[in-house]
Amino acid sequence: MREIVFDTETTGFEPGEGHRIVEIGLVELEDHFPTGRSKQFYLNPERDVPIESQRVHGLSTEFLSDKPLFAHIVDEFLEFVGDAVLVIHNAGFDMKFINAELSRLGRPTLAMARTVDTIEIAKRKIPGARYSLDELCKRFSIDLTARSKHGALLDAELTAQVYLELVGGRQRGLALAPVEAAAHAGPEENNRARQRPVPLASRLTEEEAARHAAFVASQLGDKPIWKLAEA
Repeated sequence: MREIVFDTETTGFEPGEGHRIVEIGLVELEDHFPTGRSKQFYLNPERDVPIESQRVHGLSTEFLSDKPLFAHIVDEFLEFVGDAVLVIHNAGFDMKFINAELSRLGRPTLAMARTVDTIEIAKRKIPGARYSLDELCKRFSIDLTARSKHGALLDAELTAQVYLELVGGRQRGLALAPVEAAAHAGPEENNRARQRPVPLASRLTEEEAARHAAFVASQLGDKPIWKLAEA
């Protein structure tokens, strides 16, 4: 199963008020395992970036002035996303912005039904906890030292780690210890008898073997059940 962990940075809170995307970060997962593929787009929002937003993500109007428009990267963005499930922390926010950009270009919007919201998973798994990305990273001991400011690609990478912790998929990247490997092996592999290359020599003396045979005969007669199985 292919999933794309997705995050955006914006000039404000509402696209309906003229706010735009300034950064998109995408991280690819395959069967709950990071593939190493990612995308990052800085975008010219075609408007000034309010100082309040700059304090959050550090992206200034000047820095973004020579970056491509969303229209210039939309095909690359859609090709990378494909038909993958979109994993997002607070999906409603990012989806309203990306769909506003797509609508502005007359492109089909992305369905909310294809999203997985890590906040909603966290509410089910750890009720009563704090659900900000920072708080969930701290809960799962995920390194936050690089997050002095928000960044779409960095936050997508952190969201991917949180998501894998929430769904129990992070362990897939670990090598199994021998006992765990045996537990995960198929029934045929676990039940297959292993033969020694050279059989061990019997530690019974001839006298002990004779006494044992005499005891069995005295208790079970000369036709014990295992003799019937050998017949």
